[in-house]
Amino acid sequence: MELFLVVKINDFILNAIDRVLKFYQIYISPSLPSSCRFEPTCSQYARDAIRKYGLLKGGIMALWRLLRCHPYSRGGYDPVR
Repeated sequence: MELFLVVKINDFILNAIDRVLKFYQIYISPSLPSSCRFEPTCSQYARDAIRKYGLLKGGIMALWRLLRCHPYSRGGYDPVR
C-alpha cells in the first residue's frame, strides 16, 4: 500500500511539472522573442528528459541545458540521449 502511494505521488508530481512546461510552451513562450539556441527547445528538452529519466536526473539534465543556453553558445541539435 505504501509503495503504491509513493508511485501515485511521484506520477502526480511528474504530471504537474509536465503540465507547467506545456503551459509555458503554449501560452508564455509565443509572446517572448525566440532566444533558444538549441533544437529541441529547452522547454521541450526538459519535458523529454523528465519523462525519460525521472525528476532528479531529468531535472539536472534540464538545468544543465538551461545553463548552456546563452548568446555565446553554439547551440544546435541536442536531443535527450
